[in-house]
Amino acid sequence: MEYIYRNLTNALLESIKTRPLTYLNGGRQVGKSTLCAQLSNDIKVNQITFDSPLMLSSAKSDPANFVDNLPKDTLNIIDEVQFAPEIFPYLKMQIDENRLAGQNKSLYLLTGSANLMALPTLSDALVGRMSILTLYPFSASEYYNTNIDLIDKLFNEDLSIQSYEDYDILDAICNSTYPEIAKNTEIDRIKWFDNYLTTILNRDVKSISDLKNPDMMVMLFSLLSMRSGGLLNNTAIASEIGVDYKTYEKMMAFATNSFMIFNVKPWAMPNKLNKRFVKSPKMYFVDCNFLSYIMKRSISHLYENDKMIFGHIFENFVAAELLKHTSIHNIELSHFRTSTGKEADFVLENNSGEIIGIEVKSSKSIDKKYLSGLQELKDLVGDKFKKGIILYAGNDVISLSDKMWAVPVSYLWKKIK
Repeated sequence: MEYIYRNLTNALLESIKTRPLTYLNGGRQVGKSTLCAQLSNDIKVNQITFDSPLMLSSAKSDPANFVDNLPKDTLNIIDEVQFAPEIFPYLKMQIDENRLAGQNKSLYLLTGSANLMALPTLSDALVGRMSILTLYPFSASEYYNTNIDLIDKLFNEDLSIQSYEDYDILDAICNSTYPEIAKNTEIDRIKWFDNYLTTILNRDVKSISDLKNPDMMVMLFSLLSMRSGGLLNNTAIASEIGVDYKTYEKMMAFATNSFMIFNVKPWAMPNKLNKRFVKSPKMYFVDCNFLSYIMKRSISHLYENDKMIFGHIFENFVAAELLKHTSIHNIELSHFRTSTGKEADFVLENNSGEIIGIEVKSSKSIDKKYLSGLQELKDLVGDKFKKGIILYAGNDVISLSDKMWAVPVSYLWKKIK
């Protein structure tokens, strides 16, 4: 199958050139190994994986010898490194020896299907010696091969009144997903996700969690699927599952650290002591297709027959798209909600403190009442407010008021004509 360019590529190459070690994490089947294999076009690489029982046994039984015998003039790519934490101290020793010799380029590119924060053995051993990058499932701009730099586009391109060409929102949502199912139209997606979930519960739970009953994760995902985009009542969910709060926290940590869900933290204006903000994060699924699989509903069926639930899928899609782009640029992604109920779905804040507010509506028409939360945000931040955008399912870019725009959701992956 034809390789699809990943937006993370340049950041990965830059890290390899300037840091002694790079850790590339991301969920299973997001394309980490495929991305790393593409590096061999420009760099001499030695790629091995701890999915191989023989290779894993060698690393765990004699980690010092394993690391010592890795090629010294090659970028060593080690996949699924979380299965052999025994090698981390020896990687550290090798990196420190190279630093003393004045060499700082990467000898090692490690990949893993677990968030680094879930691997304290790795993070403690290699703190200060590595950069951390995260690869997610295809974004819409990757799938359509438009190579959009959405963050640059949002902050630096001016909007103007115009019409976008028609687009297929179902095609965009259904193929902004794991590469294997996006590129293979013949695949049975339900069976694929059956196998995917089984692998996660049978392998990854054991490597990054001490949950006694991994199958309870299915119940958690099911309950979370009904709360996508909402503020979570954690006590109530723990009670519905039938576990104590400590076990529930472990389950949520695993769901996050295995890149199945993510939180969008609340935004609060610094030094604004007379304004109260909601302090709870909102939760979303990293992949809308996994979300619909857990719901046992097809996205196309929801689109045709259940506009309300499709609205949650639509918002989740935008959240995941923003996550994929902000993570590359280290841009803060948050949500805005005051104690009086004024809210905006997403807030993007760059390193200069400039703010973009985004509201998401799955309808094809726009009502100016949707601007209330964005206007509240604008009033609070003043000159730092760059623009407010209502992303919707229509085709027209419309100026609604000063710095306020209605923009087709296809803006996320299409270039302005």
